[in-house]
Amino acid sequence: MSVALSELLAGRPPAPGVSAADVAEARRDASDHTVHVVLDDDPTGTQSVADLPVLTSWDVDDFRWAFGTGKPAVYVMTNSRSLPPREAERINRRIVVAALEAARGTPLAFVSRSDSTLRGHFPLEPDTIACEVRAATGHPVDGVLVVPAFGDAGRITVGGVHYAGSRADGFTPVGDTEFARDATFGYRSSRLADWVEEKSRGRIPATSVISIDLTTLRTDRARTTHLLRAAHESQVIVADAVEEADLRRLALALIDAEAAGRRFVYRVGPPFPRARIGQDVHPPLAPEEIRAVRGDREVAAGGLVVVGSHVALTTRQLAHLRDRRHPVELEIDVARAVDPATRADHLADIASRASQALDGGDVVVTTSRRLVTGATGDESLRISRSVSAAVVDVVRRVLDANPPRFVVAKGGITSSDVATKALRMRHAMVVGPMLPGIVSLWSAQDGPGKGIPYVVFAGNVGGVESLADVVDKLADA
Repeated sequence: MSVALSELLAGRPPAPGVSAADVAEARRDASDHTVHVVLDDDPTGTQSVADLPVLTSWDVDDFRWAFGTGKPAVYVMTNSRSLPPREAERINRRIVVAALEAARGTPLAFVSRSDSTLRGHFPLEPDTIACEVRAATGHPVDGVLVVPAFGDAGRITVGGVHYAGSRADGFTPVGDTEFARDATFGYRSSRLADWVEEKSRGRIPATSVISIDLTTLRTDRARTTHLLRAAHESQVIVADAVEEADLRRLALALIDAEAAGRRFVYRVGPPFPRARIGQDVHPPLAPEEIRAVRGDREVAAGGLVVVGSHVALTTRQLAHLRDRRHPVELEIDVARAVDPATRADHLADIASRASQALDGGDVVVTTSRRLVTGATGDESLRISRSVSAAVVDVVRRVLDANPPRFVVAKGGITSSDVATKALRMRHAMVVGPMLPGIVSLWSAQDGPGKGIPYVVFAGNVGGVESLADVVDKLADA
């Protein structure tokens, strides 16, 4: 049952008047030159930021390139949400080791960016990061700060309870939504302290979790800083947040706590890194910014939209795109794609038809809309990876045969695999958002995807018209 925002915030103080410039000034005053290394478990975390480097590989030289840009944060695409726990742990370890080696004295902080609806490898990933930081530096991590809020996408935390919804339709405790029924990362709890206990299988009791309430956050910076400084031995801290100003207020307290010597690993939703580094909210990209990505590259008349997400919102967005723009639509049949006897011929046929159709306009390639899951979480991940590999095969063939005007990838796993394996980009820059606060445009700095605007579009964000709106903007640019 949904609750109106006014009811959730009844008796709470208004959001504080704090700007990105206030955070940037506080960083300067504290001589905070930290570079935030964001380990992003799928590419959709970049939707809240602009003008920052992205790595899809994590050798030491990759980090040297990223640190050489002089930017206050770098995103590293782990795609770990699509991986089993052991592989996710291995990748997190490698990234922390490589980043610290490349830093050469530059102070680093590590951000474990994950889903604002609480899906992902928790507490495994932040625990792994904290362990590697301690091993490499000799300094323990004091706290693991959990801030999943993503106001632009309707994810808010009030009174320690995390919600999903919208201002128009109200907010539902996230444990009562479809996200909590995820085949791999499902859960029951909406109260974050209880969720921490649930996901840690009781290792981290809810009673041990430090909670920063919205009222405290908005009215008492000293108290907020005190709560942060009280953490020790990787103690979990959860924080309320509804608006961007709440995240900025939290950033100010973190600057104070870190100036006093405290060290944190962050487990957060997409907008937190933006608030933490003092970056303004970038407006939706203008046509000239999109055209600048393409430059003078020769491309087809139409763009390619690849849809791998199966959440209900994506299906509705796809239907609206179909009604508005009437693209050529081709479907990868999951049963044929995972069957070795039929896979090769089926994917070759889809790619050939898509390549030819791009000369006449936009093409949508979808996976069949019926979600196929396994008997276990690991089996579901294996099927997802097999289907994503089929999508990559098709996009790669299309790119080689007839480069599209743009590429939109819908869904987290889909976005990561298309970027790294189909467009073969190693280094990229986040240009900015296509819509207010959501949906990210990348500019590849290398590989065959260079010069093709690439849009990372999470499966669970936006309204019914959002996918069509993004394609409109790309087609007109």
